[in-house]
Parts: sequence; structure tokens; C-alpha cells
Amino acid sequence: MQAIIAGRKPVMEALRAGTSIEKIVFLLGVQGTVIEEIRQAAQRNKVPVSQSSRQEFRELASDATTQGVVAIVRDMKTFVGLDEIVRRAEAKGEKPLVLLLDGIEDPQNLGALVRTAECAGVHGVVIPKHHAASVTAAVVKASAGATEHMAMAEVTNIVNTLDELKERGLWTAGVALEGDIPYTAFDYTTPAAIVVGNEGKGIRRLVREHCDRLVRIPMYGAIESLNASVAGALVMYEAAKQRHA
Repeated sequence: MQAIIAGRKPVMEALRAGTSIEKIVFLLGVQGTVIEEIRQAAQRNKVPVSQSSRQEFRELASDATTQGVVAIVRDMKTFVGLDEIVRRAEAKGEKPLVLLLDGIEDPQNLGALVRTAECAGVHGVVIPKHHAASVTAAVVKASAGATEHMAMAEVTNIVNTLDELKERGLWTAGVALEGDIPYTAFDYTTPAAIVVGNEGKGIRRLVREHCDRLVRIPMYGAIESLNASVAGALVMYEAAKQRHA
């Protein structure tokens, strides 16, 4: 299925990651240092480039935040299995750190979580196939191209996936308001999986019950909870802090 990656940084990251790009299209007259870098990277990767008039470009990508460049790809994202995520951790000589997303619906949140996961050294992100955001052009852009570097698995059942990860020796921490310990008290230096739930409902009951521990983020203001991507970022960077102390 053909899809679009829009924006200068996402397109550049797609080129760096070796994504299978059919063609890169520039808005006629667009210039800049990053545009030239994209042209050079496309030439190195033997990716065809073309220019389109404003009207043709809008028909191709109506998004106003394209920044004058889009990449046309056949597959938006190639998903991997849990084996590949664990293998990537082992190849780095590290204990696996996985992010599981239980029903994230907002593409902006999904993109932000993948971006943070990539920056924090997470080895893989697991998302559900149904009732959640998938990897679309909006998610790629929100991730600033991090989806092109992050190993991602798409699964039919998060509960079964949690059990499979526990069988592999990973300890699971679900981020929840009713968590029994602060998020800083969990030991992320072990093989670990962090679970972040839906923006409104949080982690589903069955998923909560299958987590080894529920961790909470202290709230000091009038609002009861953080945005899902912010909550996930705090916990992932606590894991990074412990692992690189």
C-alpha cells in the first residue's frame, strides 16, 4: 500500500534508515540546507526525485506542514516480532527494555511516545492491531522520523504479549494512577517492559492485572493525570537514568 511521509526531518530520517522509498517530491522552488541534504541523500540511495507545482503538490499532500517535501513509500512500516526486539537488545549487550501501548488512539501521542522511546534507548515498541492508532504518515511526522529507526511489533492481544514477555524474563511495570509504588521505585535495570494505557481510560483492567507492578507518577496540582505521552516519557527516562547511572 502506498503512503506518504511528509516533512523535512521525517523524510531525512527515512533516507538514513534505508526505508524503501519510491520517489521524493519537492515543491517547486523550495530551498534550504536540509532540502539540499535530502537531495544528496536521495542521490546516494538512488531514490528518484521530482518537483511539482503548488497545485500538483497539494493534490499529492494536502497537509500544510509538509515543509515542501514528501516521500512516497510502498509500506508505511514493517513490523517485527518480539524475537527481533529481544535480539536487538542482545546485539547491543543490553537487557531488553520494551514499551507496550495499550490503546493509544491519538497519532500525535503515538508519534511522541515512539520518539521518546528511541531517544531513551528502548529496544522496541508494541502496539495493538485493533482499537488503537497505527503507524500512519501523521505518526511518522509526530515522531520526527523515529518510527524509521524503532523496532515495532503489532499484536492482536496485549495480555498474551505481556505473558510472553514475562516468560522471557522481563518484569512489567504498568503506569497507572492507582499504582502501588512511585515510578522511580521500580527496578528498570532488569529486563523490563513499561506499559502505557489509553489517553482517557488508562490501562485496561485485564492488562493491569497481568503487570508485575503498577507504578504511579505523583500529582501536585488540580489536574489528576498527565498526557499519556508525557507520562510515558517520564517513566522511560527514569529507566534510562537507572540504566546509565
